[in-house]
Amino acid sequence: MLLPLARLYPAARDIGPGGQVRKTRRGRRILACLAMVIAAASFANPGGAFAADREEGSQAVDMVVSVVKARNTCFNDTIQVTGVIAPRSETLVRPEKEGLQISQVLVEPGDTVVSGQVLARLKPPEGQSGSNSTVQAPTAGLISSRTAVVGMMASPREPLFRIAVNEQMELVAETPIRNLSRLAPNQTAKVEILGLGEMTGRVRELSTSINEATQLGQIHLMLGRDSRLRVGAFGRATIQIAKRCGAAVPFSAVLYGPGGSVVQTVRDGRIETQRVTVGLFAGGQAEIREGLQEGDVVVERAGAFVRDGDRVRTIEPAVRRR
Repeated sequence: MLLPLARLYPAARDIGPGGQVRKTRRGRRILACLAMVIAAASFANPGGAFAADREEGSQAVDMVVSVVKARNTCFNDTIQVTGVIAPRSETLVRPEKEGLQISQVLVEPGDTVVSGQVLARLKPPEGQSGSNSTVQAPTAGLISSRTAVVGMMASPREPLFRIAVNEQMELVAETPIRNLSRLAPNQTAKVEILGLGEMTGRVRELSTSINEATQLGQIHLMLGRDSRLRVGAFGRATIQIAKRCGAAVPFSAVLYGPGGSVVQTVRDGRIETQRVTVGLFAGGQAEIREGLQEGDVVVERAGAFVRDGDRVRTIEPAVRRR
């Protein structure tokens, strides 16, 4: 109930002779201004002149949260390694006789040869007697390197050529000891060779020993025959260990704390905190191995804004354009 304006604003009154209360011109102007203000407030708020007069006991509006549903997603469990190209099997070619001089070199690195092909010709040094000789390829393959130079003395102790048997190449890489137990022969790999692009390989052999200083073990990835491959070229391989499919949620929906990882789910309009076991990560998604099922509704960006038991209204974000 509103009090008389004169009581709200005593300055609008004046005391006349004999204690008589009278209104002044200035007071009438003040009362008129106050009346206009109160009338405007009443028009803007028909339920009462002041917001403080709202009915007690009215309930607050439920918080609105953005949610997503756990979706079935497949994840590839992989290991990445780096290394260099090397022959799968290599033959060292040496001369049969000591003391002969190289008179002619017939092949270069990168050349393909057949078994029995002449690689170099030898002759006795000038002024010495003896018969000429040749150096032949003991097997078919690719000349991976040579040290033979015209005019040099050939010796059985030093190889003149190296041949990659049957042109078979592989990636020789190193990986930490913890990864070796997860690898096995014949696992497939995608190998990216510097300057050549991607090709397919497979695990051929795993090292049975570990480097004491680096704690790394060797892994051999078979690449096969490809004339573009060059010994010593750098390569990176991604080896697929396993493929798993199951419930997945965005990274942002997972919270980590002293007790482990959790997500905030919405059931019957209320927040529930659910402990989960997180697996692999890929494409902005986290694999949930335990604790959720496909279709469960989770808060998209979990955090401290809501707690267990809070009533919420949910909205699903619009599909983002790629």
